[in-house]
Amino acid sequence: MATGPDHGLKRIVWKRITDTIITDCRKSEVWKILILDPFTTKLLSSCCKMSDLIPEKITIVEDLFKNREPVPEMKAIYFMSPTAKCVDAFIADFKPKPKYKAAYVYFTDYCPDELFNNMKRSCAAYIRVCKEINMSFLPQEAQVFTCNNPGAFQSIYSPNSQDKKKTLETLADQLVTLCATLDEYPGVRYKKDGNMENAKTFAELVDNKLAKHYALDDSGTKKGKTQAQLLIVERGFDPVSPILHELTYQAMAYDLIDIQSGTYTYKAKDGSEKQALLSEDDMLWVKLRHKHIAEVTEQIRKLVKEMSANKKKQPDGKITISSLAQMMKKMPTFRKQVTEKTIHLQLAEDCMQLFSNNVEKLCKAEQDLAVGSDVEGVKVKDPMRTLLPVLLHPYSTYDKIRAVLLYIFSLSGTTDENLSKLIQHVKIEAEREFILNWKELGVPIITTPSFFPRKSTRRDRSQDQTYNLSRWTPVIKDVMEDAVENKLDTKEWPHQSECPAAWNGSGAVSARQKNKASAQDERRSGARLIVFVLGGICHSEMRCAYEVTQAVKSCEVIIGSSHILTPTGLLDDIKALSKGPMETFTIEEKSNA
Repeated sequence: MATGPDHGLKRIVWKRITDTIITDCRKSEVWKILILDPFTTKLLSSCCKMSDLIPEKITIVEDLFKNREPVPEMKAIYFMSPTAKCVDAFIADFKPKPKYKAAYVYFTDYCPDELFNNMKRSCAAYIRVCKEINMSFLPQEAQVFTCNNPGAFQSIYSPNSQDKKKTLETLADQLVTLCATLDEYPGVRYKKDGNMENAKTFAELVDNKLAKHYALDDSGTKKGKTQAQLLIVERGFDPVSPILHELTYQAMAYDLIDIQSGTYTYKAKDGSEKQALLSEDDMLWVKLRHKHIAEVTEQIRKLVKEMSANKKKQPDGKITISSLAQMMKKMPTFRKQVTEKTIHLQLAEDCMQLFSNNVEKLCKAEQDLAVGSDVEGVKVKDPMRTLLPVLLHPYSTYDKIRAVLLYIFSLSGTTDENLSKLIQHVKIEAEREFILNWKELGVPIITTPSFFPRKSTRRDRSQDQTYNLSRWTPVIKDVMEDAVENKLDTKEWPHQSECPAAWNGSGAVSARQKNKASAQDERRSGARLIVFVLGGICHSEMRCAYEVTQAVKSCEVIIGSSHILTPTGLLDDIKALSKGPMETFTIEEKSNA
């Protein structure tokens, strides 16, 4: 399936906005002002540009919470979340004196009666339109969405959390708006876990809210289940993938380079600081992001060489940043294309430099610990022998913590005595929470000699072609493939609600049987598998959604969570789990000061 700005969630979201807000705009010839809150600003900027809004007679975009000059002769469109803060700011625009001629109000989700009545009482005379468009999620990529809530991790997993129930409710509401935007009423399943109840609780919430949403459908007819399945799983289900050093381009870049809000900052040849946005508008990024770094560097150099084929080649045949700078001066017509490729050559070089300096040696140990065998397929009998060289080498504290965790995960827990020795080795005696707090996610850290947890069986991928330092496959990929093939065990993955007919029975096409169709496959053509991970998703798991979709073709896989994880960000979140509510509040106060 094609990916990019013209396909997938971003296109669907923009179409939904066009069909509601923009269509209403077109009914009136006058120019309007668009007013957004922080969430809807992110939502709109994820799927359109200002140049898309100007033809629709939207003259300016303003922030709901900032002081704005009154423009009493113009109409205003309010696209906002249904919260008391947003409604209060809206009312303040019309009381005591109106800032605008009229208001067209669009809520991202269901507006509670209390807020709606408050608006009606205060400024009904100015409201021309008031609609709920059911869209309170962020389309991050063609097949990836988030709920824009990194704080959900603490709320769900901290033993001191005071808003867990409320957070799960909010996430469930957001997930329902995703289903509504896709026009899907999926069957719901969750991963059963003896120690953790979050997935089950969340599945019940989502299923009840879906039933309520479709019972209240505008058409007046009750919607039946569609050809979709929704799987809910907790972060502790696969603790390995989010802390492993990944060598595919996107995951590697976000792990090793400080990329903030999708923006890569780098130094140009002249020493000036430049920024590049890594988004689906950059088709080279879309093409390369899931490829192994070895392929990426090769492909970028090949592309650059093709562009400079009519120029004298470098003596050693190697393309460098400085040679590209020279090329740009000599080839003004190619300047734009070279700039795009320069960004990725720079980013790939940054990644490779950090890889060769530190990460390369780490990766072998990490892969052996994660997979449980070495490159030749020989089982790792003594994981401590694999870990020890990492502890003795001057790697960063975070890298050592990641290796120690992989060692513990490989054994499904270790003894208290052994853990104390490991913590001394890494010198984090005062910060043991980096490791101990994984227990809050249901991941065994401390075990007794009599305790032998059952390790789940993995798919056999021994025949798959992989790089030696990229042998690990995220567990979620097994789940996606098993779901598509109708092989998920109902004891491990109970049905919260009835499953659509296309997801029942046998005969589903294998993700590796690319050319063999079946009646099941035909029935399910255009079906969707939606996977929601409580507690964050990592970039390698995002990649799996595209890989399985590409292999199966009859089924689109969409993955989402509260937020997207990076390894160090996750470790910091894990460490913070044991902080009390007051401690967290104090830190927030300081950071805002």
